[in-house]
Amino acid sequence: METVNVLKPLIEQRADPHIYRHTDGYYYFTASVPQYDRIELRRASTVAGLVDAEKVDVWHKPETGPYSELLWAPELHFNDGAWYVYFAAAPSREIKYQLFQHRMYAIRNTSANPLQGQWEFMGQIDTGIDTFCLDATTFSHKGQLYYLWAQKDVAIEGNSNLYIAPMKTPWQLGGAPVMLSKPEFDWEIRGFWVNEGPSVLKRHGKIFISYSASATDENYAMGLLWADENADLLDPAAWTKSAQPVLQTCCEHGVYGPGHNSFTVGEDGETVLLVYHARTYTEIIGDPLWNPDRHTYVKPLKWDAQGMPVFGLPSIA
Repeated sequence: METVNVLKPLIEQRADPHIYRHTDGYYYFTASVPQYDRIELRRASTVAGLVDAEKVDVWHKPETGPYSELLWAPELHFNDGAWYVYFAAAPSREIKYQLFQHRMYAIRNTSANPLQGQWEFMGQIDTGIDTFCLDATTFSHKGQLYYLWAQKDVAIEGNSNLYIAPMKTPWQLGGAPVMLSKPEFDWEIRGFWVNEGPSVLKRHGKIFISYSASATDENYAMGLLWADENADLLDPAAWTKSAQPVLQTCCEHGVYGPGHNSFTVGEDGETVLLVYHARTYTEIIGDPLWNPDRHTYVKPLKWDAQGMPVFGLPSIA
């Protein structure tokens, strides 16, 4: 397998990174660009090849309207025979009730290669809760497609909690949202009370959900939920939550605020690769949201004797 230097970013200035290996053998990459104004895709036959791969802007925000500002955390998925990008966007940069006004949207492409062909705007993904929401991902299990995301509940302190729901189509929910996690531990409430950026990994008879917590500076850290693969994934009681973060700032090696991850598989088809963003310094002027220096990192995931993932330090393979 081609190696990646985990001491250095794979791709600079790309936050919320998502790498997906498709059945065509290609790796597809998307992420939040610093301008938050478009959805960019690239593909390569290796993870390392994504660095110099052609960047294709497949969708731009409109000038005005409900999804005309701050395009965040796009994810590319292949569901029911078509490509979908799920992303969050806001009508403006205005903050209301201490939050931005993001809602979640989807676009679709039926071409074999999502860097080609036409993208169709599928509209807002309505969760039945009209509040700030973002960071959607999807996964299939036992023939059912699920939607997993972060959203504000006005009755719960903080910016966002994690929710899951079955999907009727790749752009419509088929059931009511179920809350799986909320900010509660000390490491989840530093700067902001946040649970966001969920990503799913299926291994060793379990369903794992990683997520990110706290403010997007050096306090940003990753947590973990897991359930048995035969459990009812829509039952909150089926999920166990780690009381400790699984990945956090490593001052010794100068990697700060690791989080908003995804998982992919190495070229050997077996090795699980952890994809995440992090910063290389802490002296951020102003709101860290506008600082462009969140970089994409990739490292192999390890496992313990019980089949649980070992994330280790962000700067160590």
